[in-house]
Amino acid sequence: MRLSKSRGFTKKERVKQKKEIQNLFKTGKRMSVRGAKLFFLPSDLAFNRVAFALPRGYGTAVQRNFAKRISREVYRNLKGELALSYDLLFLFYPGNDTISIRENQIRLLCKKAGLLC
Repeated sequence: MRLSKSRGFTKKERVKQKKEIQNLFKTGKRMSVRGAKLFFLPSDLAFNRVAFALPRGYGTAVQRNFAKRISREVYRNLKGELALSYDLLFLFYPGNDTISIRENQIRLLCKKAGLLC
């Protein structure tokens, strides 16, 4: 598995369809750390696709958007270190939405799943 050289985060790298997201929840392998979970499945694509989810009742729309924005930025910075050809879904619970905490959560989840190179 190769490393991704791109630092951007394009639309093709997102899991968007409801059916695909439900499939990740139902059949994906799961890893969890305090405040976050990772669901992942191997894919036939040469790159990773990712989605970010928050549970119902995660606060206001502003808080949800901020949490997702932080998560996307942390993933974008970390994706060059990840193994390729996976669909990923990160589920974050309410708590401290700081970049350092989110980076630790994502890095630990990926390490536990064996996705960090």
